[in-house]
Amino acid sequence: MSSNSVLLNVENVSLSFGGNAALSDVGFDVKKGEIRAIIGPNGAGKTSMLNCISGFYRPQNGRILYKESDLTQTPPHKIAPLGIARTFQNIALYTGLSTLDNLMAARHIHMQQRAWMGMLYWGAAQREEVAHREVVEDIIDFLEIEHIRKAVVGALPYGLRKRVELGRALALEPEMLLLDEPMAGMNVEEKEDMARFILDTHERRGVTIVLIEHDMGLVMDISERVVVLDFGIKIADGVPEEIKNDEKVIQAYLGQE
Repeated sequence: MSSNSVLLNVENVSLSFGGNAALSDVGFDVKKGEIRAIIGPNGAGKTSMLNCISGFYRPQNGRILYKESDLTQTPPHKIAPLGIARTFQNIALYTGLSTLDNLMAARHIHMQQRAWMGMLYWGAAQREEVAHREVVEDIIDFLEIEHIRKAVVGALPYGLRKRVELGRALALEPEMLLLDEPMAGMNVEEKEDMARFILDTHERRGVTIVLIEHDMGLVMDISERVVVLDFGIKIADGVPEEIKNDEKVIQAYLGQE
């Protein structure tokens, strides 16, 4: 699926909180149609990087280009309509709503009718809601969560909540999906399911994926390129085979001396 066209370009990004540097002059690119992994020890700056891409943080130096848009100058609420969606390390769902309602909430960026028309549920507003509902039902089928479509999300097991969060991100119809530790806290069976859905999202839906994950076996199996951070500094960047044999990576992260 990968091509040579660059979808995202991170150029010399630096981010500090007070006197603490979270990212120092980090640069890498993401090609359209690839799975690009970001790995590193805890505190390496991985989530900070995703927060910069998605607009939650604004770096002090450098820039992040997504196609023709400079994301460092783009407000967070305008980034999702550009084609970028994300999941969070700590699940961020509407816990009092159902699975269906959580996914429908993500469709707001595609809705054209005014709120008062939606309240009347008539004419164009009714047709629009039916169309959005069809998109959401397709995602529910895709993620095999039909049995929890009306369940309140806050009462679901952790693994299923992670799957609902992936569904909500897909409901935005992204071109690029940022996944922040999508398998953290899961058992083996749940991890296998999530890995399958990530691969299907990439292959069947044509979504470019930027993945933060601590499961090195998975990262090396499904990623096309890997960038490695350590204390906010990029120490390696390449294909999985290169990363596995890189001495800096072995010393900093993979646990050998």
